[in-house]
This record gives sequence, structure tokens and C-alpha cells, in this order.
Amino acid sequence: MFYLAVIDRLAEPTARGLAEAVSRAVGEGALPGGTKLPPVRSVATELRLSPSTVNAAWQLLRRAGAIRTDGRRGTVVATPGAGGPGRYRAALRQTPGFGLDLSTGVPDPHLLPPIPDLRGLSPAPSSYLDEPVLPSLAALLRDRWPHPAERLAIFDGAMDAIDHVASALLRLGDLALVENPCFPPLLDLLETLGVSVTGVGTDADGMLPDQLAAALARRPAAVFLQPRAHNPTGASWSPQRAAALSAVLARHPAVYVVEDDSAGDLASGPLCSVGTHLPRQTVHVRSFSKSHGPDLRLAAVSGPATILDPILERRLLGQGWTSRLLQHLLLTMLTDPASITAVAAARDEYARRRRLITTGLAAHGIDLPAGEGLNLWLPVADEQAALLSLASAGIGAAAGTAFAVGPGMAPHLRVTVGLITDDHAGVAERLAAAARAATQAIPR
Repeated sequence: MFYLAVIDRLAEPTARGLAEAVSRAVGEGALPGGTKLPPVRSVATELRLSPSTVNAAWQLLRRAGAIRTDGRRGTVVATPGAGGPGRYRAALRQTPGFGLDLSTGVPDPHLLPPIPDLRGLSPAPSSYLDEPVLPSLAALLRDRWPHPAERLAIFDGAMDAIDHVASALLRLGDLALVENPCFPPLLDLLETLGVSVTGVGTDADGMLPDQLAAALARRPAAVFLQPRAHNPTGASWSPQRAAALSAVLARHPAVYVVEDDSAGDLASGPLCSVGTHLPRQTVHVRSFSKSHGPDLRLAAVSGPATILDPILERRLLGQGWTSRLLQHLLLTMLTDPASITAVAAARDEYARRRRLITTGLAAHGIDLPAGEGLNLWLPVADEQAALLSLASAGIGAAAGTAFAVGPGMAPHLRVTVGLITDDHAGVAERLAAAARAATQAIPR
């Protein structure tokens, strides 16, 4: 079916020609959504093209949303409306009417530091030729970084940075290792790039070194990690765990490590990084969205020049740099006493809210690791029953399925406890009841 549909439409034996032929076949209905594509080498042999030409065509089609990776089924023709950030949408799917929506993973806007008076910001006029990163901001960040940074860059938020880095490091068909559970937008991004994903188990201190060692035998191209306030579990590395992970990764010098410190200054755990031990393998990303404001859209990134320099050169052909005015605003907020005090107070308040909920859950027989950050990973007997139980009490939560990597994970909910401002004992009681709810027990 595939070859008959494509050969008649193949005008030229190039990557673009093949991509256009497949695209026309899809648009004309000859290749319906869900059609499994043959292996790259089979296509190359049948159409007398090189495997690299077919790979390049598949990349063009994937970027256009015409094909996608479908787990063990391999590469398939995308069904209209099935592309894009599916897991992310599922994790954030909201139902109107919740009095307390704990599904979002967002910071409490009342705990964000106030934006300084913009009239007081008077950065020097900039030009296209200025340094992409404000020298004063770069100096401050280097002083606060977990390890010496060979290159330092500023991007438009953590996921923007990870998108650039992943696109540079990974190719269609590569394997990446991620934590299981994992932040849904990262899974969506890797799927869009045509990268296979294997989940590695975690505990209260993050990714498990022995499971990482076993997974590395599959020769991944990259490992994605969250050192602090892991989303969704709240786990943070200890220095011992960081050293253990580094020891495992040191045996695989060709594997790159991408660290996402998305909680940033809201995390109180020690500032750990694999880059302390393996600077040539590590890209470290720190976000300021949750701590200083989502609309800042700023993240700092460090890494070896061999990785970051090509990314920054490529970026010059598009956006060029992240607004230096926003960088100046971030610098002001990182040094302004009132902003520093506000961020510290927010960190303490989030920790207090989390502690009150975990203490309340413990009183109902549900013991969870202390953790940190905005979110709590709540084990439940039945995911849908738990969501319905909470909804009946006017509370929203995120289904754990969106965070799972592969089948077999026990049912959970991600609960953004950082948004619970009062009645912690009452909310904990409702969470405990939801955790024990079974489908047949939900009132009709």
C-alpha cells in the first residue's frame, strides 16, 4: 500500500521529493491516518534511495506533523488532530467549576516577587552586535552555578532551551533516557523529534543509579534529568546521589546529560549537578519562571562549547538572542533586596504548604517522602476514581498517566500542593479519600 501510493507521486529522488510524495499521498487519502510506514532501510531499497535521504525525508514530514512515532508500532501517518503536545494537554486538561484546581503545576501568583518599577530600569541602548548575554548577569550566574561553566547562554524559558539542545543532540531514531515518571512536555518534545524514550525508575532522591546503569547498555544518545524538585514527584538529589549517577555516566563518555533545574530558586535542596564531575558531558538548565514569574520566560544554560556554540550560531539565523531588557530585569530582581526576600518567603511558604499536606496525609495512613517544590505525587488505588472523587469535592488534579513512560506504572495523581492556601487538613482528608477510592465506590 505504501509503495504503490508513493511511487506514483515521487517526482524526484531527493529527501524533499520523497517528503512531498508522502505528503500528497496523505492529503489525497491514499495513506490514511495510522498507516504504519516501512523501515527506513526497506524504503531506501525499494525506492533506490540512500537511507540518509529517507531519514531526512522523515524528519521533514515529522516537522510538518504528517507522521509521528507511535511507541512499538514505529512511525505512522499522523491522524488529523493527533499531533502536538498530547501528554501536556492531558496533564493540564481543566474542567470548569473547580473551586480548587490543583492540576496545573503553576506557581501561586501571590507568591511571585513584585516587578520593580520599570521606570527605574535604564539599561544602555543595545544593538544587534552586543553580547547575547548581559556581562553583569553572566558574572552573577557564574558565581551561583553548581560548577564552572565553559559556555553560558540565556534562552526563553527552560523548555525553549531544552528544545534547542535536544534538537541539536538527537536525531531521528535515537534513544533518550528519562526519569519515570517524567515531565509530559519533555516526552512530547522527544516524540516530535522521532526519538525513542526509555524511562528509568526513581525514588525519593531521584533517578536510581543501578537502573540507569542497566538502561545505558542500550546506548542512548542522551539522558534527561531533574536535579531538584522533580516534577511530578518532588524528589531532589543528595550530593551522594549526584556522585553515584556521575560514576555510572562516566563509563559512557559519549552520552550527553541534560539537567533541568526548573524549580530554580524555589528549591531549598543542595545545588547538585552531574556537571561537577562530568563537565564535558553536561548541559545544565536553570529556569526563573516559577521563582520570578512565568512571563519572564527566562532560563540560563551552561554547557561545553562543543554543544552550545553550534546552537547559538544557529540561533543567530532566527531570534538571535533573548531580550536584553528582560535580562536586565532579571538581573535587577536577582540583586534587589525586596525581590530576594520575596523569593525566599515563597520558598518557605511552598515548603510549609507541602509539609502540612504530607502531615495530613500521614494522619490518614498515607506516608510520602518529604520532597520539595510545588507538586506532590499521590499514589491512588484507581486514577479515574480518584479524579472523580476529588471533582465531587470541587478539587482538580492531574492524571498520572500523562507522566508515565511506558506501561506498568502504579496509578498516581499529580497534585499541585503549592496552590493550597488554607484548610490543609481538610484538603489532605479529601486527597486521602480519593487515594482509596475505587471506581465502583464513586456515588452516582
